[in-house]
Amino acid sequence: MNLIALVGELVEQPVLRESAMGNRYAIMTLKVTRPFAGVDGRYESDVFTVSIWRGIAESIVDNGKIGDKIAMKGRLQSRVYEGSDGVERR
Repeated sequence: MNLIALVGELVEQPVLRESAMGNRYAIMTLKVTRPFAGVDGRYESDVFTVSIWRGIAESIVDNGKIGDKIAMKGRLQSRVYEGSDGVERR
């Protein structure tokens, strides 16, 4: 099963776009704070870039503001691409 759930803070205001197939989507950046403190007592955060589609994308673009808490679930997907140096990356 491929399922991921994230709860974090909206870092950038997403912008609604349209795919070549006519589907609306947006790219959302979430800062997710880890649930445990490090050795130094500080809570570190990870930043995730998330693609959101159709009605959910429209709702987040229309109503979300930088700093809002966002909870989301979806699937994790990797992509392979070739860099400008000709090296294949994920």
